[in-house]
Amino acid sequence: MMANEARPCPCDLGDKLEYGGQGEEVQVEHLRAYVSKPGSSTDKAVIVIQDIYGWQLPNTRYMADMLASSGYIAICPDFFVGKEPWDPSKDWSTFQEWLQDRSATNINREADAVLGFLKERCGARRIAVVGFCWGGIATHHLILHYPELKAGVSVYGIIRDSEDRYSLRSPTLFLFAENDQVIPLDQVSTLEKKLQEHCTVDFKVKVFAGQTHGFVHRKREDINPNDRPFIEEARRDMLNWLNKYI
Repeated sequence: MMANEARPCPCDLGDKLEYGGQGEEVQVEHLRAYVSKPGSSTDKAVIVIQDIYGWQLPNTRYMADMLASSGYIAICPDFFVGKEPWDPSKDWSTFQEWLQDRSATNINREADAVLGFLKERCGARRIAVVGFCWGGIATHHLILHYPELKAGVSVYGIIRDSEDRYSLRSPTLFLFAENDQVIPLDQVSTLEKKLQEHCTVDFKVKVFAGQTHGFVHRKREDINPNDRPFIEEARRDMLNWLNKYI
């Protein structure tokens, strides 16, 4: 497994055929995107970054719609730029080969296009970024390199091998699951310790007890009622962080 990339994401796919979304698909320069807007005008926007299952995954669009219902313009771009998302029915031994041309830290061209769209077409002046799994790594990357982003929320994603990975440019919330087979807790502890030593902006690292990778952006919380309070708490944390900084 490449140290700087996402591992297989066992997110719930149960709603793939059940959730159509409340927004619309648009063309943003060389890539497609899903855009969901609040009922009233705003200059606040959030870039929502997909996991390995792609920008059309209903679970992720559900999160974009949730952000829109909370007063943000939410855009979920196709950061794979037309390349096929991961199909969980595939042989996982081929995952690294599939991942080679889908680097979560090689997305600046796409980020530039999305930021331009939000500013020029949507009137956004205060922009944040939220990402899940692969998108959590991408969020971490963008917060390191785009100071114009006012805040970030990286959800079960972490850059592992960049020398400057602790030099956050904007306030960032990191959310993790205690029982995550993708990100061991020792890596989470190292992240928090190094951020305490090197980071000059506000940050928070939070681990949710008993949860597994993918828990925050599952749509059907009632799959396991015991998980519901943790899912709701994580989503509140995300919204509170965004509300505080943008």
